[in-house]
Amino acid sequence: MTYTFLQHYWWFLISLLGALLVFLMFVQGANSLVGSLGRTDEGRRLVINSTGRKWELTFTTLVTFGGAVFASFPLFYSTSFGGAYWLWMIILFSFVLQAVSYEFQNKLGNFLGPKTFQTCLILNGILGPLLLGGAVATFFNGSNFVVEKSNLVDGLQPVISSWANASHGLDALLDPWNLVFGLAVFFLARTLGILYVVNNVDDEDIRSRGSVRLVGTTIAFLILFLPFLVRTLLKDGYACDPATGEIYMEPMKYLHNLLQMWPLLVVFICGVGLLLYAVVRTIRSKTYIRGIWPAGIGTVLVVLVLLLICGWNNTAYYPSNVDLQSSLTIANSCSSEFTLRTMFYVSLLIPFVLAYIAYAWWQMDKKKLTKEEISEGEVY
Repeated sequence: MTYTFLQHYWWFLISLLGALLVFLMFVQGANSLVGSLGRTDEGRRLVINSTGRKWELTFTTLVTFGGAVFASFPLFYSTSFGGAYWLWMIILFSFVLQAVSYEFQNKLGNFLGPKTFQTCLILNGILGPLLLGGAVATFFNGSNFVVEKSNLVDGLQPVISSWANASHGLDALLDPWNLVFGLAVFFLARTLGILYVVNNVDDEDIRSRGSVRLVGTTIAFLILFLPFLVRTLLKDGYACDPATGEIYMEPMKYLHNLLQMWPLLVVFICGVGLLLYAVVRTIRSKTYIRGIWPAGIGTVLVVLVLLLICGWNNTAYYPSNVDLQSSLTIANSCSSEFTLRTMFYVSLLIPFVLAYIAYAWWQMDKKKLTKEEISEGEVY
């Protein structure tokens, strides 16, 4: 195991966690449609109790993603999470608001009323995917930061990275292409949320409305995602000279990455195909309710490839729009070889953790959620 292998290995794990997080945001997507899928109080409770079984997985994956980034790529962690803290604080606050809403909306003594907390769930369902998508889009479009590693030995000002303006991350929302990708992630989360509720809730009224709304959310996602994808593949990308570490602009860098690492292109096409298959079959068949599985796998594959092509093949995964040479690569922002090697052995436990999650998921979902179950013992 060389140092270069470990760097690429950990970027793969980070990308996989990010892809799983995007998939698990079906919770936010379904919550943003609470009033649309469940137009009655009973229907809304069905949808909320359905997503309430899984919201911890999304939140845990977000925290795990942050922890893995901190351990493997600490300079990125300090630059993004520390510099763009307003953007990340809003994201984290919306997730905390989600947790509080699930736990307290139907508790005795809730003087705010259940609808107040349901509104907070809808707010998290909108802000969570939108802002996370905007943050991920900066991997391709750049952010406004400066890195000065020489400051590390400065006893008076040992700050390596700093944000170039007072917005501290909110300036990402001023780039229209970041917003386009954020909205694409939002509608993707809605699509996955509908597919999950259709599979998890045994209610014909909710399933029929879900199939109808699936058309609009999928079309909106494609209208937003395809222009972003085409523009990203054709635009100049941030390349890195492996010999000198110099960052420079390369025409169609991300398209070159896909073509040069052609297995990723195959995985990307398979992921898109699985997502479209799940949507089309769910819309056309009144009895097909398992669309969340091919769509979920397809989403993970597509997002995984997008994150890999912005980090692998000598690419700056976190480019700086202020100082090009401050851009971060997996080589100049990772932990020491000893740290990455030690964590490699720890990461061998990940398959066992995933197997436990899959088993717990199966146990929770082997019986579909019904109105009778809600009336007998409401969870949320």
